[in-house]
Amino acid sequence: MGRLRKEGNEFFSFDVDFFSDKKLKILKARYGADGITLYIYLLCEIYKNGFYLKVDEDFEFIVSDDLNMNSDKVKQVLTFLLERSMFDKQLFQSDAVLTSTGIQRRYQLMVKSRAVKNPIKVERYWLLSEEETETFIKVNSFLDNSMNNENNSKKNNLNSENNDIKEKKGKEKNIDRDIGEKSEVTFADKDLEAAFQLFVTCRTQNGHKLTEGQIILLREDGENNQERIAIVKKATVNGWKSFYPLKKQDSKKQKPKSSNKFNNFHQRDYDMQSLEKQLLNS
Repeated sequence: MGRLRKEGNEFFSFDVDFFSDKKLKILKARYGADGITLYIYLLCEIYKNGFYLKVDEDFEFIVSDDLNMNSDKVKQVLTFLLERSMFDKQLFQSDAVLTSTGIQRRYQLMVKSRAVKNPIKVERYWLLSEEETETFIKVNSFLDNSMNNENNSKKNNLNSENNDIKEKKGKEKNIDRDIGEKSEVTFADKDLEAAFQLFVTCRTQNGHKLTEGQIILLREDGENNQERIAIVKKATVNGWKSFYPLKKQDSKKQKPKSSNKFNNFHQRDYDMQSLEKQLLNS
């Protein structure tokens, strides 16, 4: 049977310059030896369990009894330690947990020898960044972030592919595409629609399908529906493959010029009876 995995620690390192820390000097000045004793007591409880300590409502009374210290003083010292960032204040307020980045850095050094072969899995309350965390500390939040990043990457690739497909479809729409025997484009004017569908049918039967570009031209040609109908009918009768505007004739027709050059001279008026009498008497 294998040995049970040890979660906590039997001892922790104690720096020789412990009392040189400015925060500890202030702690000692304000609360005396009780302040230092309480701080070391909390470190022991934390490392004994791992790298953090979960605090409940009875915590202050237990500490007070263990250290023979007034519970109000325990509360005051703990508040000081949180305010001076000797413990992480935000994590304590949200989850009632005592730990700090400094405690977790020292924890990594303490477990390194045994964790290199058997990595330690951390579920929660880890404050160090991914860059600061040793490889033998497996933090779930990092794994989740990695999976989220991978999922986001897949989503981005999928979105990119979808965008490419949409863009491709958009480009295809801009290209003139063939219309079947029944056009997808309709006109509000029934006569124009009927004439147009007849044109489409005739063209399809002759093996020439109509394109949307030609339909657009039809929309633009003609000043009114009557003129457009005339354009379509003429294209159908003549078997044209596209539409062409009607030729407009001038309303003012010029009178043909006479080839008789005598018309250029001024004609005189004659009395025909008088001329006849003169000719008979002569």
